[in-house]
Amino acid sequence: MITGVRAPLEHQQPYGTAYEQMLEKVRYEGAYPTRERAEEAVRLVLAGLGRQLTGDERVDLAACLPPEAARVLTAQIPDTQPLTGWAFVKDLAARSGASLATTRWDTGSVFAAVAAHAGPDLITRILHQLPTGYALLFGRAELTPAGHALR
Repeated sequence: MITGVRAPLEHQQPYGTAYEQMLEKVRYEGAYPTRERAEEAVRLVLAGLGRQLTGDERVDLAACLPPEAARVLTAQIPDTQPLTGWAFVKDLAARSGASLATTRWDTGSVFAAVAAHAGPDLITRILHQLPTGYALLFGRAELTPAGHALR
């Protein structure tokens, strides 16, 4: 679980350039007033995603992300019962104490940055692994299995 405890500024390790760029993308996408607010969103959403993803998709996504972000994702133990996209947002809102609207905004902002790092092929694989509702959070139309679309 993520705690709100932070080391004093003079004792913090500087972040890598890739993570700084990720935070700036989230800050821009989410129109957050500060980098710290963007980082709160990144940590909340990546921890939540880490509780949902398993297998090769989890490993491949961690490999695409900056090391600081990958650690947040992989520090989580995957849940035994994956959440739908909407349940994911509700769970994050409950954990953070934020409104559902704010949490939905945070999720979309962070997932936009995650998608930029992962690329469309890996995001498609991730969406196939997760229950319904995540495609919209990633800014995509909900996917329908090909066999069902033709029937």
